[in-house]
Amino acid sequence: MPTILVSLDSGVLAITLNRPEKLNAFTPEMHEALRAAFARAEDEPAVRAVLLTGAGRGFCAGADLSTRDGSPGAAPIDLAVSLGSNWNPLIRRMRALPKPIVCAVNGPAAGAGANLALACDIVLAARSASFLQAFSRIGLIPDAGGTYFLPRLVGTARAMGLALLADKLTAEDAEQWGLIWKVAEDERLMDEAFSIARNLAAGPTKGYALLKRAMNASALNSLDAQLDLERDLQREAGFSEDYREGVRAFMEKRAPAFKGR
Repeated sequence: MPTILVSLDSGVLAITLNRPEKLNAFTPEMHEALRAAFARAEDEPAVRAVLLTGAGRGFCAGADLSTRDGSPGAAPIDLAVSLGSNWNPLIRRMRALPKPIVCAVNGPAAGAGANLALACDIVLAARSASFLQAFSRIGLIPDAGGTYFLPRLVGTARAMGLALLADKLTAEDAEQWGLIWKVAEDERLMDEAFSIARNLAAGPTKGYALLKRAMNASALNSLDAQLDLERDLQREAGFSEDYREGVRAFMEKRAPAFKGR
């Protein structure tokens, strides 16, 4: 069975992590397949939104630790190789993708798997799902963007608690803390996630891409720099076909028919 499943429907590229027997823990082969899926999402005009989820009872357990030899006397493992070759390029690609990414967390999301979800633009979680920054349990720090996303989403105090204590966070608490967009009942998760993704796929794709750029920059920009960026990006958005269609639809009191341009 392929470790990554990909399908396109109604402008939504659905990407499913598919190692359910290992809680979708990542292997190098999965990274390669996921890179190809996101390259398709970026390059193919028919793709206007992405939906990321996991197969089976879990979303993602992070890296597959069973592939590493931690026995006494074993050679040290250079984790920078995996981060530099796989995780970091993946997170950068997701954040820079000029199309919205919806994540449906269908079960436990642990380690880099939790931070993979946080790299998406809109995160829904099943009520039975959970989030775990498991790194400190094995002497590591959060990676795959964890030290960037956590304090920005929930504040430094809660981010430090999650990272140091490695306590499991329920989906309900994740929603209340602002870590994710919302909780859905388990049986409704995929329907709600697909509904959001299809709505985004029918929207002003160019505008969404510019919106992502602005939001990504805001964490590090001064107010003056962000105002200048808003000015520049709004100019670009104003030249788009979707903006003109949006204005016409508003004036004509009808639903807009965006083309993503």
